[in-house]
Amino acid sequence: MSVHRAKLPRRRFLKSAIQAGALLAVPHLTAATALGKSGAVAPSERIVMGGIGIGSRGGYDLGCFLQQPDVQFVAVCDVKAVRRTSVKMTIDTKNGNQDCATYRDFRDLLERDDIDAVLIATGPNWHATASMYAARAGKDMYCEKPCTKNITQSLMLAETMRRSGRIFQAGTQRRNLPHFAFACELARTGRLGKLRTVHAHPAGLSTVSSGWLPEEPLPPKDEVDWDLYLGPAAWRPFNKRLLDGFNFEKGGGLVGGGVLEWGSHCVDLCQWAANADNTAPIEYNPPENGQVVARYAGGVELVIRNDGWLPLGSCPVRFEGDDGWIETGDSGKFVLSSPELLAGRKVEEIGGYPATFHVRDFLDCVKTRSQPLANADAACYSHITCHASNIAIFLDRKLRYDPVKNEFLGDEQANRLRSEALREPWM
Repeated sequence: MSVHRAKLPRRRFLKSAIQAGALLAVPHLTAATALGKSGAVAPSERIVMGGIGIGSRGGYDLGCFLQQPDVQFVAVCDVKAVRRTSVKMTIDTKNGNQDCATYRDFRDLLERDDIDAVLIATGPNWHATASMYAARAGKDMYCEKPCTKNITQSLMLAETMRRSGRIFQAGTQRRNLPHFAFACELARTGRLGKLRTVHAHPAGLSTVSSGWLPEEPLPPKDEVDWDLYLGPAAWRPFNKRLLDGFNFEKGGGLVGGGVLEWGSHCVDLCQWAANADNTAPIEYNPPENGQVVARYAGGVELVIRNDGWLPLGSCPVRFEGDDGWIETGDSGKFVLSSPELLAGRKVEEIGGYPATFHVRDFLDCVKTRSQPLANADAACYSHITCHASNIAIFLDRKLRYDPVKNEFLGDEQANRLRSEALREPWM
């Protein structure tokens, strides 16, 4: 699958050509696996991949990729030695050899010409920066969420993918699950009548600034590369509790990313349902009665709330129009205002939010060079919506936003929170 080809010196090329000509004079048997027979995938159709930052969630993603017959993982990178060793064993067991290479610095992995795409499952602090490095290195990427730290980084990520022509799939896998896709289709195509309200579950509405924990002895660099783990985040003394990405920065220097954590799933689905993949709400209200309400230019309201949901599993969404409504969640089941909305269709109920379908969408797009469902532009504006909501929560006041200029109107403090200083040399 790799488009990179080594250049041979002229003499070596001629010698190789003469040898190849001699081989044509005798019968030649080609292994069935090389031709893609017997269920195998021909080497020319394989997507060669590397993994960057493979922890618990990344390990699940890796398992989904390894199930695909046209994927070959050849390298893994992690700042933690124990993870490098563990993931290498998983990949080597799958490949039936000991060839998986390990790296501490992701830039060394990206220098490999034989790698087509990367799985990025680091902590959220690294997602966008690693993705932009990967794009500049000519790699496609599947990147876990939240994908960006702030509004400015969301725009930079999308622009980088447009300029580089790389395939980017955000890890918002619910876009590729049948019941969520069906609910979004009803809203997007007018089956619910004029769309009035979309509801998202954030799993919390608090925003807390990150701080420092007490300093602990720094482990050897080859065991845990603390400086590389911090990456673009502000320096702070080592504390092993911070090595759990859930205890570290998720965006804008915030821990407990408010709307961003689950919102990068649920708000993303609301964006899709509202035909807003290339824009964001223009008005954001601070929490009132346990919910944040944002409003799109066309009048549709986005209600971000924790409570009042039907028992349909985690990550629920609800879409309401003049002629009907639908609510669904991770159980795979959904409830409709009227059975007529089904119109005789059978929608497959897949519970447990598996990523396999999302991974397959990404791999197919790597081959066809078409855009996946959770592409960089869609991820950009769903993340901007989450970041802007968090800023309204943090400042505790109503904000107006221009999604064309991508700035808050008449609020200097809110505009300063659109970006943050990144530690050198990262960007």
